[in-house]
Amino acid sequence: MGKFVGNITTNDQIDTNGLTFSDYWDQITPENAGKWGSIEWNVGAGRNWGTMDAIYAYAQDKGIIFKQHAFVWGSQQPNGTPNAESVRSWIQDFCERYPDTKLIDVVNEPPPHTEPNYTAALGGGTNGDWAWITQSFEWADQYCPNSILMLNDYNNIEWETDSEHFLNIVKTIMSNGAPIDAIGAQAHDLDHEQVSASKMQDLLRRLHDETGLPIYITEYDISDTDDQRQLNLYQQHIPFFMETEWIHGVTIWGWIYGTTWSQAPNSGLVRNGSSRSAMTWLMDTLDRPAP
Repeated sequence: MGKFVGNITTNDQIDTNGLTFSDYWDQITPENAGKWGSIEWNVGAGRNWGTMDAIYAYAQDKGIIFKQHAFVWGSQQPNGTPNAESVRSWIQDFCERYPDTKLIDVVNEPPPHTEPNYTAALGGGTNGDWAWITQSFEWADQYCPNSILMLNDYNNIEWETDSEHFLNIVKTIMSNGAPIDAIGAQAHDLDHEQVSASKMQDLLRRLHDETGLPIYITEYDISDTDDQRQLNLYQQHIPFFMETEWIHGVTIWGWIYGTTWSQAPNSGLVRNGSSRSAMTWLMDTLDRPAP
């Protein structure tokens, strides 16, 4: 699997606004459809796979990389309190249904950012040995043995304190024997004026150097109404991502203006059917067409 630049679904749609997703992106992540709570509303209820089936089938048909987001997260989980068997069966069912899943956010946004209400059932260990995270990776590896398994978080390449805490979690679960294959850096906050490109690069290097793990940029967005400022930041970040051998892929978190998530409302790259400057530059850089 080569280095990719992918994107997410748009309100569960793939081809949208008259544009064909696979013309521009060679990897797809479901924005919300892959979250446990989207598939199983209540603990023990039936699982509705319809939307995910369509996204997976599209990836298979177009020959693009399919990434799962996410197995275990402290948000958008089923109503109620899952027990260990519920979590295990959710992971098993997913892996059996989508065996060609290339990448998986096994645990997303660990504490202090979010914490599932069932961590005790998986062994507990928050701010200790992180046994519940280790268990999640062990089940993911058992049932999806051919997937790249990652711990995904935000602020780990923007802010030193968050990065240090995240790094400690990774080192702890690695010492536990967790089968973690990669680190996921969401990269939502790289448009903050206090986060320089050099600071981002230094934190990325530390994550890689101290763990030996490759890194994926999993949720990149630059939210700005100013086309030139968005372009400038893309030009600061993307070449480093593409030229660094231990960064294995980039997923941009939304591309249609006005449909991206609420905390990055101006991050879209295509507005009223036309490419913004960052999209034109990015597609030219990747030797892909621009809308």
